[in-house]
Amino acid sequence: MKLRDTLLAGLLATAAVTFGVGAASAGTLDSVKGKGLLTCGANTGLAGFGIPDDKGQWTGLDVDVCRAIAAAVLGDAKKVKFVGLDAKNRFTALQSGEIDVLSRNTTATSSRASTLGIIFGPVTYYDGQGFLVKKKLNVSSAKDLNGASICVQQGTTTELNLADYFRSNSMKYESVAFQSEDETLKAFESGRCDAFTTDASGLYAERLRLANPDDNIVLPEIISKEPLAPSVRQGDDQWYDVMTYTVYAMLDAEELGVTSKNVDEMKKSDNPNIRRLLGIEGDQGKGFGLSNDWAYNVIKQVGNYGEVFDRNVGDGSPLKIKRGVNALWNKGGIQYGMPIR
Repeated sequence: MKLRDTLLAGLLATAAVTFGVGAASAGTLDSVKGKGLLTCGANTGLAGFGIPDDKGQWTGLDVDVCRAIAAAVLGDAKKVKFVGLDAKNRFTALQSGEIDVLSRNTTATSSRASTLGIIFGPVTYYDGQGFLVKKKLNVSSAKDLNGASICVQQGTTTELNLADYFRSNSMKYESVAFQSEDETLKAFESGRCDAFTTDASGLYAERLRLANPDDNIVLPEIISKEPLAPSVRQGDDQWYDVMTYTVYAMLDAEELGVTSKNVDEMKKSDNPNIRRLLGIEGDQGKGFGLSNDWAYNVIKQVGNYGEVFDRNVGDGSPLKIKRGVNALWNKGGIQYGMPIR
């Protein structure tokens, strides 16, 4: 049964990749302009990254990345259709052409890049996997989880990282796997497992959804590297460049001190880097198939990277996550935007 399912999944993935390459060759940028709408694959319920409210309004860091791309391409950050995807169907949706870009707390890995027909853009959030436990379990370290049952979501890098961590530390565990993150969290809360594991950013978000958040703690260990990045189909270099340099423009704007509030005033700056970024000098948009004010539209309507981080996951949000490695390279972190010149 498992062999048949594996073979079937492989055939479907191959077909999707083949179809997706055809869709990419048609030119996603032209398609988006023709539709007047960007279709973005997003998470359906991860606070801080992608979540719709009861009125259908989407918020989150990944959501804002898509809004930024829409602002760059269409001049309007509101021209986005969000498609809620789970971990299992996110790649198929991109491969098949159902969505134009996937921005859904997805880890960039070599196997995904080499086998799925997709290509990852810049890392928008450097993350790592951790563990959430109930305080009454009375553990203070992941090393105390020998023999524990662990709730984990299927179809993610989380499963492999979990196995690797326990194996490398000569520890035993019982995996309790579920298809969706919502099911996984509910199982943890009901006591079906001792610990819940996912990306650390997700743990802080999901902890707030529990009936009694303060009865649970995130353990200090980070057991993996989880560089979260948006992705597009392979074979469409122009669209890849649009996605990539939209993110870089947001990073460069933060480094240059250009914000959504002062961007109009910054148009008067004598700094050549700012003038090129905002389209006052040079012809930076032409090569991407965009208007020269593409980055101005991104910053004005969505904000720079620091603004996006703060309101969604940082001090301006309920999560209160510190910048850490997600700070700019000249502020103690590793975020770095390529020059717009």
